[in-house]
Amino acid sequence: MGQRILVLYSGGTIGMGHTPQGLAPVAGLLPGLLVRFQSEVLDFDLIEYPQLIDSSAIALSDWNRLISDIAKHYHAYDGFVIIHGTDTMAYTASVLAFALQNLAKPVVITGSQLPLVHPRSDGWSNLADAFEAACQSDLHEVVLAFDRVLLRGCRARKVDAASFSGFASPNAPTLARFGITIDWQRSVWRKGAGVFAAQQLDEQVKILPLLLMPGAAAASFGSLLQGEHHGALLMSYGNGNAPAERVLLEGVASASRRNLPVLNLTQVMKGAVAVGAYAASQPLAQAGALPGFDMTPEAALAKLTVLASMSLAPEARQARLLCDWAGEMSIPA
Repeated sequence: MGQRILVLYSGGTIGMGHTPQGLAPVAGLLPGLLVRFQSEVLDFDLIEYPQLIDSSAIALSDWNRLISDIAKHYHAYDGFVIIHGTDTMAYTASVLAFALQNLAKPVVITGSQLPLVHPRSDGWSNLADAFEAACQSDLHEVVLAFDRVLLRGCRARKVDAASFSGFASPNAPTLARFGITIDWQRSVWRKGAGVFAAQQLDEQVKILPLLLMPGAAAASFGSLLQGEHHGALLMSYGNGNAPAERVLLEGVASASRRNLPVLNLTQVMKGAVAVGAYAASQPLAQAGALPGFDMTPEAALAKLTVLASMSLAPEARQARLLCDWAGEMSIPA
């Protein structure tokens, strides 16, 4: 008996067609192109969303629709494939990794750098690999299939807009490599446990993204942290270093007193926040900033958003923030 897969098509380059205005999403185009993947061992249904969007326009309401559709059809299918634009694919993968809790089947996100109607499109191989992954009954997590690799969703980052190798997971191993044979790295796959649950997002959640740069940014961020928000991502230097700017530290302390987490992440692609590695990392920690270790900004935004959408006491929220929840970070021993 073949695998039953549900495909959710939200938009993106992969399904674009030629129009008088140039390449643009064309309703009904993708379902006809995907017929070639139907077989005796693979049967799938496809939901094409009424408004196909460029993923740069993604909003919390779009994430809620994906979460809701997977929850609604969770028990009817063996796996899920989400077809998505590349610009925010890593953000969506991270949100789903935290919102879809205790998964016991695969959720695979894919897309392409060139549309399927292009003669050199990478979309065909990405889709083929996504369907292969979605048929693995022991793959119990949200993953991203792109350019012949399979990555953990909450570890993936878009790293290249000029080649087919669009995504990588700089701080985590790949989950599979697709060649003539498929190298499934099952030893690093997560094991499902517990009862599946889907967490809808509070669409009013506001997380502040703060990218430190030399100059006046530190002081201005301190003022922002005094305002209304549900948490902040502070992108610091190196291993979590920041200037001992009084206004910044007062803002971090103010947010901490109000139980609004300020997560300290590193700007570098590969590496982790290590409080105490340098003296310059101490003031942020003393003001109440929490270490994000080697989490990606995409995963950190998703984790803060999902936690802010849950009914949790501040202590429980902080405990969940600092633990490895979906394979999103490595915590030093």
